[in-house]
Amino acid sequence: MDHSPADTGLTPDQLDHTAPTPLYHQIFLVLREKIRNGEFPANSVMPGEQELSKLFNVSRITVKRSLNELAAHDLVSRHRGRGTVVTASATLPQVHGSFDNLIESLKTMGLETEVEVLDITELGSPPAIAALLDVEAGTPVQRVVRLRKLAGEPFSYIVQFMPLDIAAGISRTDMETVPTLVSLERIGFAPHEAEQWITAVAAEPPVAAALEMAPGAPVLRVERVVRDKSGRGVQIIHANYRPDRFKYHMRSGRKAIGGWKSEG
Repeated sequence: MDHSPADTGLTPDQLDHTAPTPLYHQIFLVLREKIRNGEFPANSVMPGEQELSKLFNVSRITVKRSLNELAAHDLVSRHRGRGTVVTASATLPQVHGSFDNLIESLKTMGLETEVEVLDITELGSPPAIAALLDVEAGTPVQRVVRLRKLAGEPFSYIVQFMPLDIAAGISRTDMETVPTLVSLERIGFAPHEAEQWITAVAAEPPVAAALEMAPGAPVLRVERVVRDKSGRGVQIIHANYRPDRFKYHMRSGRKAIGGWKSEG
């Protein structure tokens, strides 16, 4: 797909020459947003360096640095004679999570993605895991490693821990075809509440390899404990998400009398 200057939506006023952010990085951010929202679709040819330099009113060297940065983030591939092409993975859809509707969002995530079980083992529970599952440290638990894919591309690497009596009711086939939260309901341990911690970490080699990222690249880490109605911990997951595939959205508004309310 070729773009004329009129339909690119790119103009010099999208850049702030007084900002501390380098112009090449500002251009990178503008182009990245247009790729992610589909204005430059997968496999389409981006405007060339000369055209972009005119559209943004900057030097060709500045544009070249921007395009190289897009290539470094695997958003485009550059080909001599053909130009700069948007990669197929650049416009893959994202999974969006909601804080207020966490359980329902996770069910939906499971239904909209495919799962590959990489490993199932039993081990003595480390103290931190034991505390959340309400068992003594060293008590045998099941550890499952799964890779989730969206549109055929990896987006999360998940390590799950469960008490053995609960895990016994969920087969490997269930793990790959049925959302775990649904399986928990079916075997009498319906999720009632979830507590989670979110941070950013550097991808360890096994995680990076599974997610097709460079080792040490940043991933979104979500650690979650799910409890049933009695308050017992029935599932713990350590999920590593590709930041370009998974997004949490939260809006805050002041209540009538103090405090804050969050909504997805």
